[in-house]
Amino acid sequence: MHVALVVRDYDEAIDFYTKTLHFTLVEDIYQPEQDKRWVVVAPPGSRGATLLLARASNPEQEAFVGNQAGGRVFLFLNTDDFWRDYNEMIERGVNFIREPKTESYGTVAVFEDLYGNLWDLLQLNSD
Repeated sequence: MHVALVVRDYDEAIDFYTKTLHFTLVEDIYQPEQDKRWVVVAPPGSRGATLLLARASNPEQEAFVGNQAGGRVFLFLNTDDFWRDYNEMIERGVNFIREPKTESYGTVAVFEDLYGNLWDLLQLNSD
């Protein structure tokens, strides 16, 4: 499954997702007939879920860069070690806008990507 994420620039998005969040670059294929790239990244340990980084190609799309969900969290990055990943992300300069919190379902904190899209870093309780 791919989730399309509108980005301003392919290379800056690849850099953020691969170097800051440690995603894997799965595909980066230039499509000359459309003058665009097919860029897919996957989170660490992904079992199928990927992000398709789609460069905004007109002013209407550019308006949604960083605000695809109207300011709501709409992407969730699961982890098997919340504190390890949280601390590493802090060291790499990731901006957390909600501090870690223990909920009935697990531990969660909200961070923003390079464009301001909101994500949950989430470690679910084990059953």
